[in-house]
Order: sequence, then C-alpha cells, then structure tokens
Amino acid sequence: MSRVRVRAPELVGRGWLNTGGDWLCLADLRGRVVVLDFWTFCCVNCLHVLDELRPLEARFTDSLVLIGVHSPKFDHEAGSEALVDAVERYGVHHPVLDDPDLVTWQAYAAKAWPTLVVIDPEGYVVASMSGEGHAHGLTVLTEELIALHATKGTLRLGDAPYVPPPAPATALRFPGKAIALLDGSFLVSDTAHHQLVHLEADLDTERARIGGPNHFQEPQGLVLLPPGVAARVGYDVVVADSVNHQIKGVRLADGHVLTLAGTGRQLHERSGSGPALTQDLSTPWDVAWFIDRVVIAMAGVHQLWVLHLATDPDDNTVAVLAGTSAEGILDGVAHEAWFAQPSGLATSEDGQRLWVADSETSALRSVSVTESGFEVETHIGQGLFEFGHRDGAADQALLQHPLGVTVLPDGSVAISDTYNGAIRRFDPTTREVSTLMTDLREPSDAVVEIVDGLASLVVVESAGHQLVRVPIPAAAQRVEGPARHSLRPATLLPPGPVSLVISFIPPTGQKLDHRSGDPTRLIVASTPAELLVQGSGSARGLKRQLTLAHDVGGGVLHVSVQAAACDGYPDTGEYPEHAACHMYQQDWGIPVVIDTAAPAELHLDLRGA
Repeated sequence: MSRVRVRAPELVGRGWLNTGGDWLCLADLRGRVVVLDFWTFCCVNCLHVLDELRPLEARFTDSLVLIGVHSPKFDHEAGSEALVDAVERYGVHHPVLDDPDLVTWQAYAAKAWPTLVVIDPEGYVVASMSGEGHAHGLTVLTEELIALHATKGTLRLGDAPYVPPPAPATALRFPGKAIALLDGSFLVSDTAHHQLVHLEADLDTERARIGGPNHFQEPQGLVLLPPGVAARVGYDVVVADSVNHQIKGVRLADGHVLTLAGTGRQLHERSGSGPALTQDLSTPWDVAWFIDRVVIAMAGVHQLWVLHLATDPDDNTVAVLAGTSAEGILDGVAHEAWFAQPSGLATSEDGQRLWVADSETSALRSVSVTESGFEVETHIGQGLFEFGHRDGAADQALLQHPLGVTVLPDGSVAISDTYNGAIRRFDPTTREVSTLMTDLREPSDAVVEIVDGLASLVVVESAGHQLVRVPIPAAAQRVEGPARHSLRPATLLPPGPVSLVISFIPPTGQKLDHRSGDPTRLIVASTPAELLVQGSGSARGLKRQLTLAHDVGGGVLHVSVQAAACDGYPDTGEYPEHAACHMYQQDWGIPVVIDTAAPAELHLDLRGA
C-alpha cells in the first residue's frame, strides 16, 4: 500500500525578513529541498538548532533552502521590531517568515519549539521532527532527496533567496550581563561581538576589550570572585561562554582567558558530574558565587550546576545542584525540582539564598540552604504558558521571560523583566511585587551602584545596546496589567484513557541499538499533577497508556523522550566495529484542554515521516 503524499501548506504570515523585501511562496522554491525551522527566540533549544543547521546551509547552498518560521510564545516575541533584533542577535542567515498569529504553525500541526519539516522538490512534506540533534539525519535525507530528484529531473539548482540586511554599528551589540568592579568601573559581556568590555564609570568610555571570537562565542553571565579565591586560582572573573558550552576564567590585569569547565561540545545527556574539563555543558547562561563555589545556570538542560574551583583547572569538578532537567515549575528538594531555562542568578547578602530568574516559566525562583540540604521555592510565576505584567501580591503577580535578578541594598530583589521591558521589584518580607522602571529595550541584567551613599541600578539594556542608570525610588509605581497566555493552541484530549505515541524513524544508515535492551526512554508528568491519573513516570518504550482526570479541566502534559540510534548495516542488521551512536531527545510542554469529544490519542514526532 502506497503512502499518502501530503502537499505542503502555503507559508502565511505578517511578512518576511532577510529577503530584501520580497515575499516568498513555496512555488518560488519548487525544485529545491526546503527545510522549515519552526522557532521562537526565547527558546534555548531553538538556538541550539540554529547552530546545528549552519553546516547544512553551507553544504547544500544551491539545492536546499532553509526557512525560519518564527511562531512566538510570548507577546513580546510577536513584535516585529523584537524579531528583527533577534534575527540579528542570533546570526540567522536565511529567510524568516514572521508568523505572529501562528497561522503557518497550525497549518503544519507543530506541537513543539523547535520543529523541523522537510519538503521535497515537488512540494510534498516528507518528514517532520521535533527537538535537537537532527543534523545528521537531515544531511542524509537531503542527500537522498537530491539524488532522487536529480534522477527524476525535478531538481532545480539556484541561489538561496537570502538577502542580508545592512550591517549595524554600535560600540556594544546586544550586551548580556554586567558586574561592578572594585574601582567603580564595570565589566560587560558584549555578546554579539563575542567579547568582554571594561567600561569606566561613565558607562561609555572603554578601558579595555577582552577576548574575541577565538575566545568567546556569545558570552553571557559574569561573576567577580572573592579576592582570596582570585589570588589562589590566578584569575578574577568567571564567564558563562554560552555558545561554546564552556565556563571561562579571565585575568583582568592582562586579559588572559582560560577554560575552567566544558569540552566545547553540547551536553546531550540529562546530567553530569566529575572532572570539569572533560564534562560537556549545555548553554551556560549565568554564573554566581554561592556556598563557596560557582553556580552555573545551565539553561540548555534546565538545571543549576556547581563548579568547584581548584588551584589547577585540571582539578576543577562539576556536579548538579538542582533540577532533574524536566521543564516546568516544581518546588521542593533541589535534586527533584524542575526549572525552565534558568537565565539569571544572584546571591543574597547573607549567602544563604540563590535567586533565580527562570525565564521560560516567567518566574522568580530561589534555592536556599537548609539543615537537610537545598530547597527550591517559587516566589512569582505560574507555569510555562502564563505571563503578563501585573504587580501586587506575589502569588498573583506576573512577569514575562525575565533574564536577570539583582539583590538590592534592602534585601529585596530587582528583576530584569526582559520581555516586559521593565525592572520589577520583589519584597520578600511583604511578598509584594512592584515596577521600578518601564520602556526599556529588553533589559537582561542590572548591577547595584552606590555613590555617596545613594543607590542606583546600572541596567544592561540589551536591545538598546547600552548600559543605563535607573534610580531606585522610595516608592515604586504599581502596574495592573492583564494576565497573558501563550497564543499556542491547546491540544484537546478526552478524560479517561489516552494513547501517547512517539514516532521515531532513524535516519538512513542508523538503527535503534537494542544490544543492551530497549534504547528508548519516555518520561511523562503533568501540571497540575492531578491531571494525570495514570501513566506518569519514567519507563522504556515510545508508547504509553495515559489516563486523564474527569474533574480537571486541563493543564500541561510534560513529555520527555530519548532514543539512541547507532550506525549499522541495514542489509545485515549488524553494527560495524566501534559504531558511532547518536542520542535523539525532546521535551514537550503541551497545553491540554479536556474535551469528551476529542480523539483519545496524542501523537508526537521525535522524527517522523
């Protein structure tokens, strides 16, 4: 029985970027392989995929067209100016469809960021896949499609429709984080220039530039080591080198840079510990000094790690401090907690609490030292898809994708509420939230500055490409904005039994590695926990029978999957000696509404046809 061929839906949106003003349609691309990358710029996994796809773009320049379909999660991401900034910030060098109303997203039945869809030269969908790690499979599939359609005469070579925008020029470009140095100057991560910049107190005059693309790739968080520690280890500042997946040390006297943790490869397993220089990391976004060690906001795997600094970097070690790598909000014992792309860290004055900006849940979290270990607590935030700009009681207040936290002199916390363009304040005593400043362009961090006894904030205005001073008023203004919810449509599922099926077809030349048992793992949970009556937990296999509650109207299903495929001989079923193996994985947070008339099956593509 032949497989039904599905014609690719047309690309519909508000407009196009990186096309020189031209409007693209699929008919214009007939004859070439087209890969659609459904992404949103808040999503660290989407940023990983952008990097994975760059070699594919470079190799098949005349036969493959990569198109980004930007389908936003947050209100801020739906703004056209914000998307223009993001395309530049993350070096997107292919056409991008602006899909603010998720029209094309829904036409292709996407259910996760990122999702990749492959369209053949005749305009038919041939594959879809979710998550990261598909570069090898896409390369093999592209080669197969090129060979097939060259034989059929349906392949048409040509130039890519990418037209680069004019190159901007500012002293700083999308700065990420900043720290105050002891002499009143500042060190800032000049993220898009891949450098650190040492600025005088006027926030404009440059004292020095440190590093460059050979040292850093999109550096983010910085922490100044205590003087005694710096004297012992021989460097002053620790840097989260996000795209290199490494932690670096910097000696300010001469700008010397050395690697403290990470191999340069992205971590694809769920957690790790041991010698720091042999351990893969995943998009470290911020660093802080806490409990006599460096804590790393490991955004790529939704965890917090600790780095123990030895006198010799070869003796440095890393370990997981908090988080299971499941994505969402779950408090309690640190090693059982859930985070969602932690991106900002700050230590309380007494050193007993670490504040965390948990960006994908629009949340302010903390890790505190207790007699029994470490405990995680949520102070502001309600879930993966709830956000807004609302002041008042913390349990009702709302943020929108915050990236930074700063401890103020009175013990309260300033939050760089990035997608609201605001600096917010949380008072732990009254548990009230207020707004200190608005109309900022993507504030991503802030530093307290005290001059003549008066405190102010130096804010990293990332999309404004500058650092600005913001006063700390005695009484903050109050904002009563509406609650927001992601535009992403909910999936309708019935109460009672529901079959969860994950589709995974290994790329040509690979096969699931059953030599040590089932090479797949499926983890299922829900928010609220009461939504899922049966079927939660971790087990082997790509299918699971779930039971959803009758008396819970909806929530979020959290689904994580891993599959290991190894290079093999398809004809014999054998594996070559020292066969290379590949890990495929994806985390879905799926908003669900209970509907008695809905189909009792949830089908997700890890890699499907």
